[in-house]
Amino acid sequence: MTRIGHSDLDVFPLSLGGNVFGWTADRDASFAVLDAFVDGGGDFIDTADVYSAWVPGNPGGVSETIIGEWLSSRKPEGVVVATKVSQHPDFMGLSASNVRKAAEASLARLGIDTIDLYYAHYDDESVPLEETVGAFGELVADGLVRHVAVSNYSADRIREWVETARRIGVDLPVAVQPHYNLVHRNDVEATIIPVAQEFDLSLVPYYSLASGFLTGKYRSVDVEGQASPRASGAAKYATEAGLRIIDTLEEVGDAHGVSIAATSLAWLRAQPTVAAPIASARTVDQVPDLLAGGRLELTPDEVDALNRVSEWTAAKA
Repeated sequence: MTRIGHSDLDVFPLSLGGNVFGWTADRDASFAVLDAFVDGGGDFIDTADVYSAWVPGNPGGVSETIIGEWLSSRKPEGVVVATKVSQHPDFMGLSASNVRKAAEASLARLGIDTIDLYYAHYDDESVPLEETVGAFGELVADGLVRHVAVSNYSADRIREWVETARRIGVDLPVAVQPHYNLVHRNDVEATIIPVAQEFDLSLVPYYSLASGFLTGKYRSVDVEGQASPRASGAAKYATEAGLRIIDTLEEVGDAHGVSIAATSLAWLRAQPTVAAPIASARTVDQVPDLLAGGRLELTPDEVDALNRVSEWTAAKA
C-alpha cells in the first residue's frame, strides 16, 4: 500500500482508470474489469465527470454511473474513488457554484456520500483561483469530499493553489495528476516533481502506458494503419528510438517474468513522489498486467537502464 500525499488515503499503488467505461468497455465488460481489479487486490479507481462526452451519444457522466452501479451491486469495502470537475458539458469550468453543482451530480451518479479524492481537472484561469480553492475547501468542510487535488496544472499554479489555500485556511491539495510516462518525462521531472516534493503531494499520473504504446502491442512503425483510438495515440511513439524503449522494457520484464506493460508501470512507480499510476483495461485479461505493475519492484540498475534509453525520446515528446 502507498499513502497519497499528506492524506489519510492508503491505496494499492496502481489506480484503475475509468475513462474506458461506457466507451470502449460496455457496462458488463466494465463490471467484469472492476471485479477482477478488486479481486486481485486493487482498491483505487479513477474517473471524471466528463467521461466519455467525446463519444457521439455519450452525455458525460457515464463512467461515473457505471462505477456507481457497480459499487451499489458489489458493495466492496475500502475502495477509494477519485473523480474530477471542470469538463462535463453541463458543468464546465471552476466557478464556485459550478464546482458545488458538479460535485453533487458526481455523488449522485456514483451513489456515494463522499468523494475520496476530488480533482480540479483542468485549470480555469477565467475564475479567480481564490474562488475555486475556497469552493473545494467548502466541499471538504461540508463532508462531500475527503481530499482535494489538481490535474493538468502547471507548477506555478500548483504553488499558487497551495499558497491560496493556506492564506484562506482551507484544506491543501494532496495529489497532482500529470501526463507522465517513459516517453513523456522531461517537463514533469523538471517542474512538477520538485513542487510535489516541496508540498508533500503525490503524483497519480495518467497516460501511464502512452495510449498503449508502452504495452509493447504497437511495435511497428506502421501503427497508424491500425484502426483503434489507442493505436492512433500510440503512433507518434513508434519510432526507432521509441521501439528501443520497448526492447529494454521487454528485457527487464523477462528477468522478472512480467509483461512490458507491468515493467513500464513499475518504472513509473519508482519515480520520486509517484504514488499510483493510472492505467485502464477494456477486458479482464488486461487486468493482471496492471496489478503486476503495482507490485513489481525494479532494481536501481533496471530503473537506470530505462532512464537512459528513454531520455532522448522523452525530450522529443
